[in-house]
Amino acid sequence: MPSYTVTVATGSQWFAGTDDYIYLSLVGSAGCSEKHLLDKPFYNDFERGAVDSYDVTVDEELGEIQLVKIEKRKYWLHDDWYLKYITLKTPHGDYIEFPCYRWITGDGEVVLRDGRAKLARDDQIHILKQHRRKELETRQKQYRWMEWNPGFPLSIDAKCHKDLPRDIQFDSEKGVDFVLNYSKAMENLFINRFMHMFQSSWNDFADFEKIFVKISNTISERVMNHWQEDLMFGYQFLNGCNPVLIQRCTELPRKLPVTTEMVECSLERQLSLEQEVQQGNIFVVDFELLDGIDANKTDPCTLQFLAAPICLLYKNLANKIVPIAIQLNQIPGEENPIFLPSDAKYDWLLAKIWVRSSDFHIHQTITHLLRTHLVSEVFGIAMYRQLPAVHPIFKLLVAHVRFTIAINTKAREQLICECGLFDKANATGGGGHVQMVQRAMKDLTYASLCFPEAIKARGMESKEDIPYYFYRDDGLLVWEAVRTFTAEVVDIYYESDQVVAEDSELQDFVKDVYVYGMRGCKASGFPKSLKSREQLSEYLTVVIFTASAQHAAVNFGQLFLGMYPEEHFIEKPVKEAMARFRKNLEAIVSVIADRNKNKKLPYYYLSPDRIPNSVAI
Repeated sequence: MPSYTVTVATGSQWFAGTDDYIYLSLVGSAGCSEKHLLDKPFYNDFERGAVDSYDVTVDEELGEIQLVKIEKRKYWLHDDWYLKYITLKTPHGDYIEFPCYRWITGDGEVVLRDGRAKLARDDQIHILKQHRRKELETRQKQYRWMEWNPGFPLSIDAKCHKDLPRDIQFDSEKGVDFVLNYSKAMENLFINRFMHMFQSSWNDFADFEKIFVKISNTISERVMNHWQEDLMFGYQFLNGCNPVLIQRCTELPRKLPVTTEMVECSLERQLSLEQEVQQGNIFVVDFELLDGIDANKTDPCTLQFLAAPICLLYKNLANKIVPIAIQLNQIPGEENPIFLPSDAKYDWLLAKIWVRSSDFHIHQTITHLLRTHLVSEVFGIAMYRQLPAVHPIFKLLVAHVRFTIAINTKAREQLICECGLFDKANATGGGGHVQMVQRAMKDLTYASLCFPEAIKARGMESKEDIPYYFYRDDGLLVWEAVRTFTAEVVDIYYESDQVVAEDSELQDFVKDVYVYGMRGCKASGFPKSLKSREQLSEYLTVVIFTASAQHAAVNFGQLFLGMYPEEHFIEKPVKEAMARFRKNLEAIVSVIADRNKNKKLPYYYLSPDRIPNSVAI
């Protein structure tokens, strides 16, 4: 009788193993096997991290194996089981891989296809078409859209983390990491102590140094020592945590009535301010989005304030960016003066502090929360709803949305919810942060997520004119590496533009993002469909870059882009493309490392060896 060798790999994360009964059935083109109990005498099967093998003998030839069915039944007490993959050795000596990477809970079951990526058009066998359809039907019931706040991108329909599908919940380790990191942040920032400080006037600028007591690294120490200087202030707009706001000024804003006479002591080329603008030496950062946002009123004993500044910056003869004028609110007038470097020392310093405070609010709520976390959640939900696990685009993207929905759900539980950390520690808490997201949605366009286009839109593309914009330089290198990789993967599975246009599952994925994520807003520029391989490659680059590199640039991650520990792809051409991708990323690491040598303030946030695959890793 035909005999198969079944190899079963259990996950290595905490509590991945199980003591439950595990049954296996094989479905082939010529028949189906009986249900077989996978059990070895005097052996503890399916322990955490174990790879166990079993011989399965069937009554008759099954033909080509199409599906493997795994069932879990209670032994004593239910315990979830994380199945990584199954490998099948056939009676003819062939090996077939069945990736899983899922949790099986309760008296649950999972039906697996072999690991070859397939488009819907590739499936001609009824049982495979049926499996594909049922998987999506099940997922669409589990992954439902919900409006958390009016005007927001839609999010997952779950009130709390435990309501999420088990496969996208934090692993126990990741959940512990979240709690520990949250607690560590509170400890490092002495949040309770600072809450008292925030509720009263500070005595002097030395109080700022207390913030850095436990945040000790080269960059924070240098910032602590130089934060009052104009050069550091300007540098942070290029390479700090929010390097996406500065733009070249092509015309002086009418709402900022600054004159050459006011700033001539800062201009080094013996030109008028207008001439400096024409030569491309003037830059602007406008915090108009904050104008009229309600300040935090959750604590009646604490008055909090918000500014909506306009900051004018100048590229000096050393090609460094420095501030030359600051207006703290949008409408000019006697009560809204323009502050200058020639003003009294602390008047100018306080003006810069207000700008930096405004920058913080935009960074946390818009650049970080909205434009990386919430956008990546949209891509993740749409992926789970519309792409089956066998689809090549699912296999490509799943690593880049890992834990994204979970961490965002946790954020809605603990950080940005009513009485969450935002309400306790941010001047935009108590609803201001919600207003900000609602306003910022009009600027959340597809083009603004395409890194090269976003750089050009702000007039910041010239390396010769703006030589110290490392966020741009490194970001372009990583963008191109990702784009090259996605183009290779697309070419493997889509032989023509027509195949892209006719892939109904792909089109449903893109449509879900547009209709639900972007709320069907035409002005967003998000495509409703994709017509070519080039469009698909760019779209995938946006998804991957947003979740990995862009998030790292504004959040400073510490894991590795290009590493795919879960082997969803089994085909050699894709694995070779992954290897080339990693090689390209290694070359970028070397370029950045060489550039950073001997720099007092190195920029490494977009070095691929520090870029996580997703916003949650």
